[in-house]
Amino acid sequence: MDTATVERFEAGRSRLASLAYRLLGSAADAEDVVQDAFLRWQAADRDRIEVPEAWLTKVVTNLSLDRLRSARARHERASGAWLPEPLLDGDPMLGPADTVEQRESVTLAVLRLMEQLSPVERAVYVLREAFSYTHAEIAGILDITEAASQQHTHRARQRIAAGRKAGAADRASARRIVEAFVAAASSGHTEHLVALLTDDATAVSDGAGLAAKLQVMTSPVQIARTLRAGFKPTPAKRRFVGAPVTIHAGVVNGAPAMLATAEGRVIGVVVLEVRDDKVAAVCGMAAAHRLGRVNEQWRRTEHPAPVIETW
Repeated sequence: MDTATVERFEAGRSRLASLAYRLLGSAADAEDVVQDAFLRWQAADRDRIEVPEAWLTKVVTNLSLDRLRSARARHERASGAWLPEPLLDGDPMLGPADTVEQRESVTLAVLRLMEQLSPVERAVYVLREAFSYTHAEIAGILDITEAASQQHTHRARQRIAAGRKAGAADRASARRIVEAFVAAASSGHTEHLVALLTDDATAVSDGAGLAAKLQVMTSPVQIARTLRAGFKPTPAKRRFVGAPVTIHAGVVNGAPAMLATAEGRVIGVVVLEVRDDKVAAVCGMAAAHRLGRVNEQWRRTEHPAPVIETW
């Protein structure tokens, strides 16, 4: 393959990776899909490809749908162990963020809500909301009719709107929210945390990857007690980590987040979905296989002063 052809693919790699990530919720799977697309691009009769961007979009979309429909994906999602892979603010895989729809489509909340959609509904929603494809273009990508694209979009929007709890945040507001949350969680008083939660707050955690299923909480008091216990440092916890822990504030998938770090690596992420200045949902992730991309980006970026220097 000549240099110009490789460069043409590489020029669109970030967009393709962002598309695959939104469809799959996994940075690792998105990278695999983009690499598979590159191999197909390499093997294709490129003289017969009139619009490379459209051709590659179709390939990546359909490779992603194949993964969503695979037995492995169905098993992981049905077993109750699936969560999206978090991405730090500034990661190119987050993709376009010019509109509210584009920013919301990559939040952990919406990525989880998209699990309720069929693979085709998910693809139509992402192509339309995040990448502004017309229904005619989507019909060509997915081999469906324009009418079907419109119907899928309508159903997907209804389901996402019904479950959406929060919007995106900037760095300054994220830090304020995280500082208040950390102070409440560290205070030892459950009522301080409950006051920061909405009445319908929910929480989910992967239990650091040690539990077979996700841990789900649906009561503000239960969430507050669990967080208060989790934030209380103990010798056993410190031995388990094996190094001093620092707590940073950040933005993950557009939402305020706490990042626990040790020896220059991220060992845990807690994402806070905020509505009307209160926390509507908490998502905690500490399983190593979910933090690979976060750690790649963490090593490449500068960080503000931590919220807690030594936990």
